[in-house]
Amino acid sequence: MKVGIQGIEGSFSEEAAKSYCKKFGIEDFELKYLVSSMNVLNSLSNNSIDTGIFAMENAQGGVVIESVEALAKNQCQIIDMFYVEISQNLLAIDGVSVGDIEEIHSHEQALKQCKDYLAEKFWSKKLVEEDDTAKAAQDLAEGRLPKKVAVIASKFSAKKYGLNILENDIHDLKRNLTLFLAVKRLDS
Repeated sequence: MKVGIQGIEGSFSEEAAKSYCKKFGIEDFELKYLVSSMNVLNSLSNNSIDTGIFAMENAQGGVVIESVEALAKNQCQIIDMFYVEISQNLLAIDGVSVGDIEEIHSHEQALKQCKDYLAEKFWSKKLVEEDDTAKAAQDLAEGRLPKKVAVIASKFSAKKYGLNILENDIHDLKRNLTLFLAVKRLDS
């Protein structure tokens, strides 16, 4: 089964997809890293994936606007709705400490989920929205972002891309739950 996700390796959508497959005993699956909800639903419509998984709403950050827009333009059938607990972390490259940070990059949702933390610790720093938390981590690790940038992403992203976790669990809500949807093509 080809499962398309919003995000790349190290994303929360990857975690959600693996959780979904485990829940339904699906062992033979291939993940397609499609970055956005629109790409997931377009890939579903053109038959290049069998199932799509993407974030719909977060307890702190609210509705994921890109997912709403993608659903408005594509027809699909929702086959499962499930929650994943999200741990947002502040990541940086070797040699960069919290005091060195000049900008923070992440997905709009991650920035919303950490707004109180960011307002308290980084009120004077620029916040930059990226397409995906894990993509921001990859870009930082591969030198596509300035050295004094930090990203907000998963612990898995830190490990996958060789970044240091400067601070763990920086999201504002203790139980930071995100609702994910699993969708398939409409039966013709």
